[in-house]
Amino acid sequence: MSGVTVIAVIASAIRLATPLLLSALGGVFSERSGVVNIGLEGIMIFGAFFSVLFTHITGNAWIGVVAAIIFGIVMAALLAVVSINLKGNQIIAGTAVNLLAAALTAFFLELIWHRSGSTPICPDMLTSNPIRVLEKLPVIGDLFKQFTPFIYIAIVLTFVTYYILWKTPWGLHVRAVGEHPKAADTVGIGVYKTRWICVLLSGVLAGLSGACLSIGTVGLFREGMVAGKGFIALAAMVFGKWHPIGAMGASFFFGICLAIQIQAQSFGLDVPGEFLAMVPYVATIIVLIGVVGKAVAPKADGQPYEKDEA
Repeated sequence: MSGVTVIAVIASAIRLATPLLLSALGGVFSERSGVVNIGLEGIMIFGAFFSVLFTHITGNAWIGVVAAIIFGIVMAALLAVVSINLKGNQIIAGTAVNLLAAALTAFFLELIWHRSGSTPICPDMLTSNPIRVLEKLPVIGDLFKQFTPFIYIAIVLTFVTYYILWKTPWGLHVRAVGEHPKAADTVGIGVYKTRWICVLLSGVLAGLSGACLSIGTVGLFREGMVAGKGFIALAAMVFGKWHPIGAMGASFFFGICLAIQIQAQSFGLDVPGEFLAMVPYVATIIVLIGVVGKAVAPKADGQPYEKDEA
């Protein structure tokens, strides 16, 4: 394998890992507070669609990113109402968010562009490296040429998430709420408020992840483009043991699996495309089998909190 091919695979893996990492960080916030967010997939779909829509309307991709975040928050708020206030089943609520997002974006696609399948290409995309000086570095300069702003944002947010959750008093409150909400409530920590904030933060990050998939990769929205990546992000979160740094490593692993699937022809592999398409999903199943029983979720994860309980 040539050095050029290696750099291409690594660059592809990092690009493909970025939306997974952003969404996985959202899952870390949500589940550390005790709310299972199966709806990451649907929030990513909303983020991908509305980032393209507002980029078309304004001609500015950064406004599209802001729109993705706002509509990610809207979908996360819907999940929070059902899961936290109404104390509904979090798995069912998240599944409903996924189905709603897929149906609404298909409807809006027909309503706005009078076409099905995909939107037109955006007039402005965030697909170029914003730090051009890095492209001049020897050997690895070609790697940075393929970086997008989302990659740098994801790396920074990983360490910001770690600092917030493990180095600040509020982060301690979040982890306390996820482990023992009754004890946290007893010492004056607002369980509902903390969970709401964390679920909304997961909406911010998953919405940003959706924008990364659309205007940060292909410059359009296509039905089915998320293709289970929200669930792979959840697997990365579990594989990373609900820790942002671990989620980063796990996301890169899945990014490599996706990159191998895409770059397989460069290796001269004569393998059916359908088999290669299975690689990231099979890897997800194998990883989850390997970590079951070893990765311990927050004790109150997925459990609605009743303030009046004894």
